[in-house]
Amino acid sequence: MKAGFLGAVLASAAMMLTPAAATAQQAAPAAATATSTVTATGTVKAGAPGATIDRRIFSQFAEHLGYGIYGGIWVGPGSKIPNTRGYRNDVIAALRALKVPVVRWPGGCFADEYHWREGIGARNKRPVKINTHWGGVTESNAFGTHEFMDFAELLGAEAYVSGNVGNGTPAEMAEWVEYITSPAGTLADERAKNGRKQPWKLPMFGIGNELWGCGGNMRPEYAADLTRRYGTFIKVPEGTKTLRIASGANSDDYNWTEVMMREAGDRIDGIGVHYYTVPGTWGKKGSATQFDEEEYARTLSKTLKMEELITRHGAIMDKYDPKKRVNMAVDEWGTWYDVEPNTNPGFLYQQNTMRDAIVTALNINIFTRHADRVRMTNIAQMVNVLQAMILTKDGQMVLTPTYHVFEMYKGFQDATFLPVELKSPWYNKEQWVMPSVSTTAARGTDGVVRVALTNVDPNRAASVSLTLDGITATTATGRVLTAATIGSYNDFGKAEAVTPVAFTGAQVAGGTLSVTLPAKSVVVLELR
Repeated sequence: MKAGFLGAVLASAAMMLTPAAATAQQAAPAAATATSTVTATGTVKAGAPGATIDRRIFSQFAEHLGYGIYGGIWVGPGSKIPNTRGYRNDVIAALRALKVPVVRWPGGCFADEYHWREGIGARNKRPVKINTHWGGVTESNAFGTHEFMDFAELLGAEAYVSGNVGNGTPAEMAEWVEYITSPAGTLADERAKNGRKQPWKLPMFGIGNELWGCGGNMRPEYAADLTRRYGTFIKVPEGTKTLRIASGANSDDYNWTEVMMREAGDRIDGIGVHYYTVPGTWGKKGSATQFDEEEYARTLSKTLKMEELITRHGAIMDKYDPKKRVNMAVDEWGTWYDVEPNTNPGFLYQQNTMRDAIVTALNINIFTRHADRVRMTNIAQMVNVLQAMILTKDGQMVLTPTYHVFEMYKGFQDATFLPVELKSPWYNKEQWVMPSVSTTAARGTDGVVRVALTNVDPNRAASVSLTLDGITATTATGRVLTAATIGSYNDFGKAEAVTPVAFTGAQVAGGTLSVTLPAKSVVVLELR
């Protein structure tokens, strides 16, 4: 659950200029110019389409951590908070609106000590444990296998279950898979007695979590051997398939990927990468809401490190898997700040600002550019933890700026990537330098071409002119997400300060898309 701190990275901006980023940039100025609008130009190349942008790139992560599950997703059927069989109606409705493709559960570090049998059967008879990883609070096990699989079905999402390699056994893992998937037998009978006769679908199963850290502090060679061993016993009924996802690297630990792919690459269907955007150090990460422009620029620069990580881990994977059969799953990513004042440090509760919306868009743009290899990512986390989609407080619910970006990008799910060659001006604040404009484009399953544009500059608008190569369009409509300040956020009992609105700053004429992006904004357009 924890990714290593990365030092100051001017290289983050430089890395954005590699061929892998599909961008070309102008030379960086020594300092920002005094003009109020900067200019970017480029071409959307619809005649040279790329890979399918797997909908799983827009997936979520829900761990037994703080109020992520209890109070956030699950309140129990007896709660006064409106619910369906114990699941909050407001949260379910909001997540369904996102078309969440996949939910990863039960962790994270919590998975490394989770024993599935403690979470089945009558809830009032399940053992109460201590959550040793997160806050030292009691874990009731009220939300277990049945509750999670039911939750995924309520959302219309696929289940990605993380198995316990940390202190579990291959037999325990094998029996869990059988309990979930088997149509007949003793474990299927037990599942039926617990309320579910039909087996569930189990599209993905994680062979442990962070085996290099809270999952066992293992060397990569030993972890690869265990991956081979445990993965052998993940067996599902004939005619079904469960993808085996290996525990991947901690940010830039390229040796981990090298060893895992070399020793176990032929036994897995995916391998993770975990990377968190931490503005400061792990000891003093920085505030989620109280930050200046230098901290803002530093945060974005560290976020852009994702491009380098995917490119370099991908090159290692290509060596052993040139046909790209194995999925790179960035199954933990997002911002990580100091917790909000007067909250449990182990609950990782943080607010979510316009800065986080920009971070989200930058990451999604990177993921789509690497859609040939990256076919799933899981932001950390879904509700009330780290860079959450949703915040709850008793019966109240708030949609965060991050939520709104995911909602705006829904049309990119399963779309065909369209390369964009872009010449962008630069944004710089002190030593942090990066392109002002980030973009991605795709042709949706509905045939509509969508172009997403992000202006990271908090002070200047950006005028963008894109030649539409191979696209016949006469109109451009969409929405914009921006705010009064980079630190604006949505809070309980107040009108939303960061919410999408209709965008009128785009037009198409003579095969060219012209857009004026407000400062600090995310825009998603549909071309028709």
